[in-house]
Amino acid sequence: MNGETALAIKPTDNETFYREVDEELRREQLTGYWKRYGRWLVAAAILLILAFGAYLYWQHRQEMERGRQGALLASAFEDVQATKTAEATRKLDELTRDGSPGYRAIALLTKADILLDAGKNAEALTALRTVADDKAAAQPFRDHALIRMTHVEFDTLKPEAVIQRLQPLAKPGNPWFGSAGEMVAISYLKLNKPQQAGPLFAAIAKDPGVPESIATRSRQMASSLGLDAVPDTAGATKE
Repeated sequence: MNGETALAIKPTDNETFYREVDEELRREQLTGYWKRYGRWLVAAAILLILAFGAYLYWQHRQEMERGRQGALLASAFEDVQATKTAEATRKLDELTRDGSPGYRAIALLTKADILLDAGKNAEALTALRTVADDKAAAQPFRDHALIRMTHVEFDTLKPEAVIQRLQPLAKPGNPWFGSAGEMVAISYLKLNKPQQAGPLFAAIAKDPGVPESIATRSRQMASSLGLDAVPDTAGATKE
């Protein structure tokens, strides 16, 4: 090609030529890539679809299992109300063995009540301690088990042990403030520490969230220790 012919090729023609070459090169690269990795991409896509399908199936089975456990627990409650203790215990044992953490905790707490009613305190304490120590169980279940366990053991525990165990729950605002606070306050009295027991009794008596039976007892104890434990209802009267 001489100089005049080279000059006859316009810049736009060069651009078109380069673009066509580039596109052809891309097609060849894509074809080679697909020949080399295509089957693996298809296999990966199939595995992804299978994995997603398996996840949906697992989720469905989990939902069905939760429904089965809920029905089993409801049936156990019906047996308890009908005083069919053996049938209820069998169902509760199944939930304890195979149930999810929530159902397992409820089953153990219910079984503990049955055992306590039967005077089998040692077995009941084992069930309660299992819930209290179960890190997979929700905190309200664990706290409830700890309160029940301490209540059963209260007369045999040292006051220091009761205080150490329940002090985190014996605070205003905690759902178990009444039950835990009362046992902690009594333990302070056993240790001859009325200066710590009195204010705690008074706080329990004035807390509107505490059950009335506990509030009444705490009010009487606070008064006997020389503290005013009458709830302030002035605000409510004004309203």
